[in-house]
Amino acid sequence: MASGLVLNHELSELFNQLWDADVNRFGPSRDYAISLQGKADFVPQGVHRTVDHASQALFLWVNESRLQSTKTFAAFISLLDNYETSTGIAEVVTPEEEAENNRFLDAVLETEVMKLAHQYLVGKNWSKPSLVDFRAQLYGIWFQLYTREGRQGPDSCGFEHVFVGETRRGQDILGFHNWVQFYLQEKQGNIDYKGYVARRHKSRPDEDDQVLNLQFSWKGLVKPVGSTFLGVSPEFEFALFTIVFLQSQEKVTRVLVCIEEYELQLVVYRHGRHIGSAYPILLSSDNEDLY
Repeated sequence: MASGLVLNHELSELFNQLWDADVNRFGPSRDYAISLQGKADFVPQGVHRTVDHASQALFLWVNESRLQSTKTFAAFISLLDNYETSTGIAEVVTPEEEAENNRFLDAVLETEVMKLAHQYLVGKNWSKPSLVDFRAQLYGIWFQLYTREGRQGPDSCGFEHVFVGETRRGQDILGFHNWVQFYLQEKQGNIDYKGYVARRHKSRPDEDDQVLNLQFSWKGLVKPVGSTFLGVSPEFEFALFTIVFLQSQEKVTRVLVCIEEYELQLVVYRHGRHIGSAYPILLSSDNEDLY
């Protein structure tokens, strides 16, 4: 799986700076609490019946007033209901939604996390120094619609895939790697958390781990393994995945990094000039095609 990947020291150092600068991050037991419960069974892709090893929700509580009062989280949450989750069904972006996208980018660009990311990208000549240009670049990478499936017109974008989640032909869950969306969907009764997926060298994760591999069902479909950061701000994930995306022109870019105590593989799929998918893998599973 991670064979042949060597630790990327430059990005590890940068991403730890971003982690330290992420003042909007939610802290375990301070701003939220989770209940890991049981270890999930192995489920092959496409199988939608699985034993539930977690009778309760993953999230015990989240500080919602902090979610609503933190500019980037509030702007992020306003974007989550703007998408038709089935691939193959054309998305329509209203002027209001475009304004919400831009409001989110403006909020993100004000943060120290995104300023550090921009500085790094300018230093590499991968982004232009002007904020207007950088914002347009981010809009293209994350919000520009493209066709993932079918001929009905553009049905997807990087933001929708990674942060909102999509379903394909009623068979599979695609994307869906964000903890806030997970929490909100779980609260609405759309998600059933099935248990954690263990990683190498640590049979059971801790309740204060901020990266987890999970199994869950959403809209009646099972996601055998979904990897997610917990508590991090939208700008942190946005910065991380933008930087990995711009590292190469390859269809898939993988980097091995250490952030805090987490050894992660960050994986970004390219769809032309846009993000196709992006997620962390907490180094644990030898079965990568589950993602």
